Amino acid sequence: MSAHDPVAIHALYVEHSGWLKHWLRTRLGNAADAADLAQDTFLRVLSARSAEAIREPRTYLSAIARGLVIDRFRRQSIERAYLDALAQRPEPLDISPETRLLILETLTAVDRMLDGLGERTRRIFLAIQLEGLTYVAAGERLGVSVTTVKKHMIRAMTHCLLLTED
Repeated sequence: MSAHDPVAIHALYVEHSGWLKHWLRTRLGNAADAADLAQDTFLRVLSARSAEAIREPRTYLSAIARGLVIDRFRRQSIERAYLDALAQRPEPLDISPETRLLILETLTAVDRMLDGLGERTRRIFLAIQLEGLTYVAAGERLGVSVTTVKKHMIRAMTHCLLLTED
């Protein structure tokens, strides 16, 4: 059989798509979003491996779908934060839909980069880079020394640099 056996993919879809949509609907509370993510899940399966090699289809499908749900919630959270920041600006800001999408994609990519950092490192990095706090102010806010802030910033910058080089 080929890596993308249409019969195996079809059988997997027919047998598990209803279950997967229900599983997603209970987590998302929305049938339309559940259907979209179910389709995205099967697209990932199609591009990742042969369907006949999957031993535990529901476990495999739910793992992919769970990652997609997390990505969706993360993206929605970033978008809400971005829109809140825009709403707090004193002057109205007219941004094209293309620019808005580019900004959201960039913020999502930065958020993914920061996933590999520890919580304290991430908080210090965001306080300094996004909020513009000084090392002293970040240390005071988080109850750590300036030396600790510097170490965490070096760790964060090195992490981001290594990821961008890949």
